[in-house]
Amino acid sequence: MTFTEKFGPFVCEGDTITCKAHGFIFTARIVRDDCGDAPDERQDGFWPSLYKDAAGFIGAGDGWRDRFDAAQARAEAVMESWRKDEWFFCGVVISVRFDGIAIDDHAASLWGIEANYPDSDNAYLAEVANELLPEAITAAKAERARLCAVLCGADVQTAA
Repeated sequence: MTFTEKFGPFVCEGDTITCKAHGFIFTARIVRDDCGDAPDERQDGFWPSLYKDAAGFIGAGDGWRDRFDAAQARAEAVMESWRKDEWFFCGVVISVRFDGIAIDDHAASLWGIEANYPDSDNAYLAEVANELLPEAITAAKAERARLCAVLCGADVQTAA
């Protein structure tokens, strides 16, 4: 009971993967994060530093200048790529259907994830979906029980 499908190496908002578990169909979809903060505003240590108490400290020792220059060039390239909208922050949102009926459009989610990040294959997006799946299963069972109780007037148990 996991997402065996993977998101592609290039994703767009709305891309999905699906899996079946406990009689439900779960769909993980990519949603663009509406927070407009730049990567260097979201991550302490995004920019490399030569100061040992700074979050981006590259470490002391031989070759520090080369390591700093490489880290600085990488950070600049990542920022430029983000400015060109070549990658973006997203959320992985899981929705649930049961017997063709939408049960929950937002059973679980995680936000602030990099999509199409330079030199990434987006494998992390499916990992996030799998980490969210237990939460989505719990939400789906609870919502199915609630709907059954409302529609049928019966007390329905949520079997594991």
